[in-house]
Amino acid sequence: MPPLTKRQVQEAEAEARSQRTARDPRMSDTDINNILMNGAQIALTKMARSEGYDDRLYQYAQISAFLEVSLSRGAGITDDTRDDLNQIHQQATHLYMQASRAE
Repeated sequence: MPPLTKRQVQEAEAEARSQRTARDPRMSDTDINNILMNGAQIALTKMARSEGYDDRLYQYAQISAFLEVSLSRGAGITDDTRDDLNQIHQQATHLYMQASRAE
């Protein structure tokens, strides 16, 4: 086998790097659904524990952002995830309104 040129070595290294960092697109469908649901659940839990108006507003905005992202078509987000996020958003709305009335 003849020795490789410097350019061939660089191209081979670049190809090896791209193969190592390439993601399996089938995994992202499940991953995005889990990330959205877990993030919204964490934000709802933090919102329930928060004592200040600004904290509740921040957590509510996070949950709203998760819901808005779920409305993207073609991102592999399932209808079940959208429905679950909508329910979490409704819970957050009720929690936010009750806490605002109490103040």
